[in-house]
Amino acid sequence: MDNNFTEGATNYLRIERAIRFLCEHANEQPSLPDLADYVGISEHHLQKIFSRWVGVSPKRFVQFLTKQRAKQALAQSRSVLDTALGLGLSGPSRLHDLLISCEAMTPGEIKSLGAGLLISHGYALSPFGLAYIAWTSRGICHMAFCQCPDRSLEEALKIRWPSASFVRDDNEAAKYIDKIFQINGKKQPLHLVLKGTNFQLKVWEALLKVDMGELVSYSQLATMAGSPKASRAVGTAVASNNIGFLIPCHRVIRESGEIGNYRWGRARKAAIQGWEAAIVTD
Repeated sequence: MDNNFTEGATNYLRIERAIRFLCEHANEQPSLPDLADYVGISEHHLQKIFSRWVGVSPKRFVQFLTKQRAKQALAQSRSVLDTALGLGLSGPSRLHDLLISCEAMTPGEIKSLGAGLLISHGYALSPFGLAYIAWTSRGICHMAFCQCPDRSLEEALKIRWPSASFVRDDNEAAKYIDKIFQINGKKQPLHLVLKGTNFQLKVWEALLKVDMGELVSYSQLATMAGSPKASRAVGTAVASNNIGFLIPCHRVIRESGEIGNYRWGRARKAAIQGWEAAIVTD
């Protein structure tokens, strides 16, 4: 991998470390010197890579991660949801910020275990570290975050589709990642191919209605999915999501305002939430 790739991955790891420290010491409002000392780089370099990454200072960023803001976001989402339901809708019907469409694989396709299916896959650098992504001719079918190229991720994908053919293509993976995380310019539509139970599909489709910068609780998401009493099952469906970021399970938090778990790390979840809040706010 080239030097730019390695440098970008290293910078995100530094940012993730900084975010973990900011989250753990939010009430203390740590200074830039304290933060730089913890991360192990100069104040100037930290301010530079942090501001370049998210567009705001570390001090401004931590404001997006407080419990108070999380609870305000939940209250706002509840108001939007209540209004939508009052109008007889299944949930908020706003255009998703990434123009995502999706389709479920048919029972026959799932039963065939991918026979005759060509799945391309590869690694590329995202704003949140290295991403592993896979796609078919119909759309993206998998996306995960990792610290480095990981054979276990590739093997897990092949176990899910034991009869499929696979081809590694990091160049095309980079093009997909560029589309996904494009901030400026016209958004390009993305298509997802989902493999899951009917209940999981309902939860994932409900997640696609949660806009960038917004947060919902598990109970709110359960209501949006048409199963208001199934918060625990909804949590399981969220945890089963195999298309990270695009199906935005990072936008689900606990009723208390706590950030909650994330299969790709709590610090990464906080990073994504703060990054999106900064984009929407500024």
